[in-house]
Amino acid sequence: MIDANTLDQAALASYLEAEIPGFGGLRSIEKFKSGQSNPTYLLTAASGRYVLRAKPPGRLLRSAHQVDREFRVMKALSATAVPVPVMLHLSGETSPIGRMFYVMDFVDGRIFWDPALPEVSGNDERAAIYDAMNATLAALHDVDVEAAGLGDFGKPGSYFERQFARWTGQYRASETGTVADMDRLIAWLETHLPADDGRVSLVHGDYRLDNMIFAPERPQVLAVLDWELSTLGHPFADIAYQCMQWRLPHSSGFRGLGGIDRAALGLPSEEAYVAAYCRRRGLAGIRNWIFFLAFSFFRFAAICQGVYRRALDGNASNPERAKTYGEAVKLLAGLAVKLLGKET
Repeated sequence: MIDANTLDQAALASYLEAEIPGFGGLRSIEKFKSGQSNPTYLLTAASGRYVLRAKPPGRLLRSAHQVDREFRVMKALSATAVPVPVMLHLSGETSPIGRMFYVMDFVDGRIFWDPALPEVSGNDERAAIYDAMNATLAALHDVDVEAAGLGDFGKPGSYFERQFARWTGQYRASETGTVADMDRLIAWLETHLPADDGRVSLVHGDYRLDNMIFAPERPQVLAVLDWELSTLGHPFADIAYQCMQWRLPHSSGFRGLGGIDRAALGLPSEEAYVAAYCRRRGLAGIRNWIFFLAFSFFRFAAICQGVYRRALDGNASNPERAKTYGEAVKLLAGLAVKLLGKET
């Protein structure tokens, strides 16, 4: 049986040589192990190294895996202070691999999979890496979306109401069994949706440490990756989603910062990280913080449920790892439920 994620190297080489100026001599295609949503490949050619990111094979949920949106937003951000790879080509749905994909430059640098950063030089570098990540997020939310050509990249206003409806629908469509904490969380969020405050910015949707490439020898963000969930939305969704990592157990498959001595490692507290973000953006603070955190857990759990369902259906990018996501839904929902009733 042929792996659906295996690409036809000869057909792809011919296509890319015709579509990308200077591309030539495709030597190898290697699938990255990371990335559950859209299969991603390293292309090594005589002309250099490239990254190809494609829709997964098989039946897909509506509005999911929109690699064309990823391509568009990164191309638009190339003229801003937000670091992104150079976009080279977007295919159509009919392509040499049978589904839509895009190709971008390969960015050589460091990806940190463990948020505790055990591999760096010491506490000063850890603090600087987190500060660079914070500054990049603030820069993203300060992007003038009209000037960047992204004024129609999403519906402005009522972000959390729309996102709640979308992810509840996605979760129910991929549900494989009853998760009591998830049902309780959905019910709580529905009755605590905040009134729209008018804030609109470009949001990443999956802003976390391992979706960034850092310079090899300094704490500088070279590229922010994985823009599939990006849209026009509320900036507090991104900062809360990232701070969710402070609460995920470090011993879990998600390798959060929960349960480790962050101060001893030079890592900022959640409060200090949020304060730095607010200072950069001229904000006095973030009210209703518990809602934003709980919503982040809910949305992440819904995403994980989709990955788990694709694993059961045979369409996951990394099937063995994807099967663990079913248990992750219970973990995430349980952590969120612990927050309920603490809103301020």
